[in-house]
Amino acid sequence: MKKQKIFIALALLSAVVNAQVKTANDAMLHAVKPAYTVPYEPMAKEDIKKVLDKVFAYLDAVTPAQMINKKTGEVVTDALKIDTNTVLQQGDFRITSYEWGVTYSALLWAGEITGDKKFTNYVKDRFNFFASWIPAVKKMKAAGAYTDNNFPLHQSVNPKALDDAGAVCAAMIKATMLGVNNNLRPQIDVYSDWVFNKEYRLADGTLARTRPQKNTLWLDDMYMGIPTLAQMGKLTGDKKYFDDAVNQVKLFSQRMFIKEKGIYMHGWVESMETHPEFKWARANGWALMAMVELLDAIPENYPGRDFVLQQLKAHVKGLASYQSSSGFWHQLLDREDSYLETSATAIYSYCIAHACNKGWLNPATYAPMAMLAWNAVVTKVNDKGQVEGTCVGTGMAFDPAFYYHRPVNVFAAHGYGPLILAGAEMYKLVGKNKFKVNDSALQYEE
Repeated sequence: MKKQKIFIALALLSAVVNAQVKTANDAMLHAVKPAYTVPYEPMAKEDIKKVLDKVFAYLDAVTPAQMINKKTGEVVTDALKIDTNTVLQQGDFRITSYEWGVTYSALLWAGEITGDKKFTNYVKDRFNFFASWIPAVKKMKAAGAYTDNNFPLHQSVNPKALDDAGAVCAAMIKATMLGVNNNLRPQIDVYSDWVFNKEYRLADGTLARTRPQKNTLWLDDMYMGIPTLAQMGKLTGDKKYFDDAVNQVKLFSQRMFIKEKGIYMHGWVESMETHPEFKWARANGWALMAMVELLDAIPENYPGRDFVLQQLKAHVKGLASYQSSSGFWHQLLDREDSYLETSATAIYSYCIAHACNKGWLNPATYAPMAMLAWNAVVTKVNDKGQVEGTCVGTGMAFDPAFYYHRPVNVFAAHGYGPLILAGAEMYKLVGKNKFKVNDSALQYEE
């Protein structure tokens, strides 16, 4: 009898549940809000600006641009009073690094897009600082005051690699052409001379390195070199820079772009018959951003521009197939068990949104992807304004363990410039008021 009552109760409960489900299926289930892991809606301009302001406040507080006496700790304001005790005050980040070159470009763009002068003035103040102190350091070095390479601003005074020169040079040219700074040309010439004339190249002119193997191509170097070439072409009007930049895209792409996947391998070594194809996310980001920079700078009808545009489209199409359900991309793009990485996701958000704003890509196809990526990246901005989940500086390897186990850290400077670029570009994209939710799906209406 007891079992019979239990059976009847269960039958009645099942009938009620089935009736509720039937009613919901008929009229309501399509509108039930899913449990998204990141916000699934367009972020308002005001909220995007709040994120940019928070990150900026942190960066401004922890990246001083001043010299101090290393013995007394006193601030040295007069470049004429430099001596061997004068050192750059240390902050959380190196303000002459390539990562900060990206950040300078990003802040210039944020200032231009939002109209907020604090972003622009940050760049102006630091570049004026460089313009005042680099000549003084050079004079000390010429006089023999420094016996090794451990002296202030040594990357700027004596660049030895693309990392020392390319990204900061591109930002300096942008600041000059915007009228933000007018005293940078001597340093621009030092940096651009390294990129164009002194950086190691293969016999066909491809920017290359001698590590970790002889005659190695690093996909990262598309960004370390091409933006400077593009900006020098724009600054000087000399087509040799544009020609070199376009040629770099062709040379890197013919060796390293995997057409069937639509993404690039990280490294290529001249002596290898088979190249291990590790599709590192941030390197793919540098390649994509290099093409964006070149398309921004090069004249519309310039020979080779259409190739660069078609390559960008092919790359974005490939990347689209690897975006995760959370909006992030994986550290190794085609390996879903590798971790979700912030800096690459921010770069893709910026580049895709920028290409949509420029009309290079169909925004109905790609703008929702960029918004999802931006929403994902914002979840990694902590209360201090630090960017979490960014892979630290990374060399090249030919085994998966290396990439899988690269640490992430809030002091990995690579995350900040890309986030600011993405925020500025999304600010511009949402300003067109074309994001809509239709049948619960995020759409961009042209």
